[in-house]
Amino acid sequence: MEWTGARYRDKPTVEADIWIDAPPSRVWDIVTDVDLMPTMSDELQRVEWLEGATGPVVGARFNGYSKHEALGEWHSTSHVIEYEPGHVFAWAVSDPDDPSAIWRFRVQSKDGGTQLSQWMQLGPGRSGLSFAIDRMPEKEQKIVFVRLREFERSIALTLEQIKKLAER
Repeated sequence: MEWTGARYRDKPTVEADIWIDAPPSRVWDIVTDVDLMPTMSDELQRVEWLEGATGPVVGARFNGYSKHEALGEWHSTSHVIEYEPGHVFAWAVSDPDDPSAIWRFRVQSKDGGTQLSQWMQLGPGRSGLSFAIDRMPEKEQKIVFVRLREFERSIALTLEQIKKLAER
């Protein structure tokens, strides 16, 4: 697990990867099925494609409904910003030109299986975290650090669950 950046405006990131004993096509089918994602997350409760979309293509949008003990409940619209079939699936949360977050999966063939990575970036657009920072600007680095640690745990859990599903 790796993360960089300490302030929100620095667009801090978190990334982790895992090797999976399954073909890339199997892993790809799982990571691009956004309807599965809530089953692998404590925070994400539900996802729905918008405007007739049924899967990822650049420009497709989906709503995600989330819940967090400290942040409450919210929903956000995500925009698919990268889609290379079999390799890369990424989406920007809220405004694709000024996202509150960007999430990305990368799938690569490796050693007879699949190397899967998940990466996320906070900001630069405003999010629920921005409001906490506005209220306590002197605690910005701690607020960002705590949220990045939560994302680390969440990403690790997601990758482990994808591995279990793919290796079944």
